[in-house]
Amino acid sequence: MAVTHVQVQQVGELVRQHYVKFERLLEEIHRVIVGQDNLLRKMLVGLLSDGHILLEGVPGLAKTTAVACLARGINTKFQRIQFTPDLLPADIIGTQVFQPHDGSFVVRKGPIFANLILADEINRAPAKVQSALLEAMQERQVTIGGQTFRLEPPFLVLATQNPIEQEGTYPLPEAQVDRFMLKLLVDYPCREEERKILDRIATHRGVPTVSPVMEPEDVFAARKVLDEIYMDDKIKDYIVSLVQATRRPAEFKVDIAGWIEYGASPRATIYLALGARAMAFLSGRGYVTPQDVKDIAPDVLRHRIIVSYEAEAEEKTSDDVVRYILERIEVP
Repeated sequence: MAVTHVQVQQVGELVRQHYVKFERLLEEIHRVIVGQDNLLRKMLVGLLSDGHILLEGVPGLAKTTAVACLARGINTKFQRIQFTPDLLPADIIGTQVFQPHDGSFVVRKGPIFANLILADEINRAPAKVQSALLEAMQERQVTIGGQTFRLEPPFLVLATQNPIEQEGTYPLPEAQVDRFMLKLLVDYPCREEERKILDRIATHRGVPTVSPVMEPEDVFAARKVLDEIYMDDKIKDYIVSLVQATRRPAEFKVDIAGWIEYGASPRATIYLALGARAMAFLSGRGYVTPQDVKDIAPDVLRHRIIVSYEAEAEEKTSDDVVRYILERIEVP
């Protein structure tokens, strides 16, 4: 059924009504976080799309603080899990505790039973612990002693990792990284932003606090609106072409076949569509543009493309591959 211009306008009006609360949330977070507009905007994309996020950056760039501020801005349950080499799966999902007085076992739930989870320095934990978390992320449930427990929505994992330390870290396998919707690279602030940080934080008055300005119901309502945002068939074809070009670049006349070992999975197609709709929502529009796709594509694709030894020898990264594909694939 064809979508009329009037219907798109009506969806746009609905989007603007719901976006007001997310705008208020951003304002509240900016009371603590200086700059990092792209990071905060993409975190809201993950929240709207119900997709987990991996944040990578050197220490001291407010990754943990940004996640904590987002969680405090929503009136919901927040848990921070500090990953360490001696962590066990039971420390995350919970375990059965023996009751000596009657010989029974009682389930003690772990910190995973929250709505927003900060998995701090996820690459410091061994593979068994990472798998326990990533299974909960994928299935939205955990099993303890034969009992299955659903994780209450909204359930969102925001994991951080430090790219510069190798000793004492366990890099996430590529297949597990694929479960994150977005991989966001956090960069240094510019000179003006750093000066604002100095003025705001480098005192003994303490850091400003974030107050809850949203309820979980606001997130659920916005997600329903997201499904109504119009996406033209040409943009859907454009999304599929971008993902297919990571697997068979020669078919799309993209001369980088030697750079790619493995292309993006079908999850990339799904998340590109969801992410593009979320970008349109955050722009107050009831329709998706090709620019929405291009804006979210690097964050969806960079951790899903495995570059070859040849690319590494030429010092090419997955970001270079994505940039090259975006330049070569015709925009509708």
